[in-house]
Amino acid sequence: MVLVLGLGNPGTKYEHTRHNVGALALESCAAFFQLRLKKRCFRLYRRATVDDRALLVQSLTYMNKSGAVLRYFPALPLVVLCDQMDLPAGKIRLRRGGSSAGHRGLSSVMEQKGDGDFIRIYIGIGRPKEGETVIDHVLGTIDDDAIWAGIARAGLALASLIEGKSFEEVANEYN
Repeated sequence: MVLVLGLGNPGTKYEHTRHNVGALALESCAAFFQLRLKKRCFRLYRRATVDDRALLVQSLTYMNKSGAVLRYFPALPLVVLCDQMDLPAGKIRLRRGGSSAGHRGLSSVMEQKGDGDFIRIYIGIGRPKEGETVIDHVLGTIDDDAIWAGIARAGLALASLIEGKSFEEVANEYN
């Protein structure tokens, strides 16, 4: 079994923001398997289980505290879905290991896990426009069809991993 964590911020205020593309891709993957994420554990997270293959989890804490949800689950191989400003809008990239590259959600996960040895599925949200702050950009509403397409592609890439394709096969297909 693999633990899949979709990063985002809770609440309707952040629901369709660029920072929530990881959570949205997790929901897309759950829909692929005809599942719905359900609230658990004093509303700290939502989850669904894909047979004995994957546990899909969306933290309901803020992005900077996303890793805290890991203490509620056994040590399993981990896949994290998250936004990436250094990728063009809608492009996805699968990567194994690495640093947080300043992403506070990934930093929180790495701090809780104790290392960066896990698979990441990055969803490109592009860079802020001239005069726009990083915070305004990541917390801005998704207004680009390419990003929505990237969310769907990330959900399909995750489904391929869950269905048993190797990391290399999926990375070659989607990167």
